[in-house]
Amino acid sequence: QVQLVQSGGGSVQPGGSLRLSCTASPWPGSSYCMAWFRQAPGKEREGVAHIGGGAEARYINTVQGRFTISTDTSANTLYLQMDSLKPEDTGIYYCAARPGYCYWGTQYVYWGQGTQVNVSS
Repeated sequence: QVQLVQSGGGSVQPGGSLRLSCTASPWPGSSYCMAWFRQAPGKEREGVAHIGGGAEARYINTVQGRFTISTDTSANTLYLQMDSLKPEDTGIYYCAARPGYCYWGTQYVYWGQGTQVNVSS
């Protein structure tokens, strides 16, 4: 059993930055895929970035070059650095983990509690 606890998020103007954190207990290890998802109002949950499971970091096209996913195993923490934020990045962001390879579907075993990100002027 892996518990994921999120922190970060909040409100920011377009062009601003936020960093999300997701602390895992215990840290599941490199054989797991760690991912970030988001859900905008009225839309389905979508994968944003993932890392691990034997693969390098991947991003959806709409955040490529603006978001960075990373891990700090000494802190048992997954991060999502979000720069050049746009209003369409608004939504609830979730971290997630699953054993094995990464993929963009939502069939992850463990989920964080979600954190709100609002981008508006």
